[in-house]
Amino acid sequence: MKYLPRLLLLICLSACSSSQQRQAKYAREHTFIAYWPPPANSAGLRLAVKDNIDMKGRVTSAGSEYIAKTSAPAARDAPCLALARARKVRIVGKTNLTEFAVTVSGENRFFGSPRSRLDGKNDVIPGGSSSGSAMAVATDMADVAFGTDTGGSIRVPAACCGIYGLKTTFGLVSTKGVFPISPKHLDTVGPMARNMNHLVQGMDLLQRGFAARYEQAVADKPSARHITIGRLYLDGTDPAIDQALDDVLAAKRFKVIKLNKSFQAKWQQAEKDGKVVALADTWLNDQKYADKKGVSLLTKLVISSGELDYKGDYKEALKRKAAWQRDLRQVFKRVDFIAVPTLQGLPPKMPFWGSDAVFEWRVFDMQNTVGVNFAGNPALALPIAMPAKGKTVPVTSLQLVGPRLSEAELLNAGRLIETKS
Repeated sequence: MKYLPRLLLLICLSACSSSQQRQAKYAREHTFIAYWPPPANSAGLRLAVKDNIDMKGRVTSAGSEYIAKTSAPAARDAPCLALARARKVRIVGKTNLTEFAVTVSGENRFFGSPRSRLDGKNDVIPGGSSSGSAMAVATDMADVAFGTDTGGSIRVPAACCGIYGLKTTFGLVSTKGVFPISPKHLDTVGPMARNMNHLVQGMDLLQRGFAARYEQAVADKPSARHITIGRLYLDGTDPAIDQALDDVLAAKRFKVIKLNKSFQAKWQQAEKDGKVVALADTWLNDQKYADKKGVSLLTKLVISSGELDYKGDYKEALKRKAAWQRDLRQVFKRVDFIAVPTLQGLPPKMPFWGSDAVFEWRVFDMQNTVGVNFAGNPALALPIAMPAKGKTVPVTSLQLVGPRLSEAELLNAGRLIETKS
């Protein structure tokens, strides 16, 4: 009997260890649709590619059971893979995503849903639609991942997984060979990574000569005091998130200017217009899948709802696009970048029963990202630590929005925020 307490302790420790191992394993599960792990001693950059981007010889599933089972392998790579292929970068797999990249929680009931370990418990949504790409770099299964962003699909997963994600200027990176949602208005391809160094390398795989542009941006503005930030405050944001963003901008010594209520109203209108265009274009481009067996009910609901937006406010929203772009250009005459939270709250837990239309809309309504796509400007999402709560350190996300084609300058600002003071 004297050994009983020790035996119970060992059983308890074993159970705790097994629980931790199961949590870690679950966090890594469902990240890839196809995974090709490199040899243990291999060197060089590891690249993961979202499975709505064509890769020669592989079926582009777009996260869909129907597409996975009925489509032939891609005949050629999407052009956005050309530089990675030419440089013989090791591609470690095709990453998971929400079906057709049209929902935002990161759930995929056919391929499985990854869970972010941002809360230490693997209960948080990974964000969508580039859920697998975010998790691939967050769990160190890849150094860089390519994602796509129509209304926040790179920046929202970056925020939910505590990593960096860059939405590129519309039209800068070819979306040919990418499963379409809004190819004429919103769709973009961009890199995701755990740190700024890898994010720069990822962007250099998407735009020839980017590394040199980035080095020039660093030389032009080597410190934060050379950069002016327009700080945008939005109603409904968690005050603790606003405070965390203000604290880091002040600590890094950026010059910060508060943007006025008039611009706030224009931003909020652009968010509404961007959502209308995103949903309407989803219906325009993907309505042929709305009655297919193997397409989830949630995806069908999203596609079908876009018909109402198309027949309602779509044309009027597009008419306001040029004015919104002019408004941004005026702001960028006074500031280098706009700073705003990527999400208005911390990433929520995935419901026990899984996602549904109400939950998806709740997450969609949390993001401050769609208006940027509507304008076509680039934006960078960066993880920002908040004050610790017990053993947990909450992580929020700062979104920096820049003028068109300012990716190198954005990443330089990100470098300054990442660098320890």
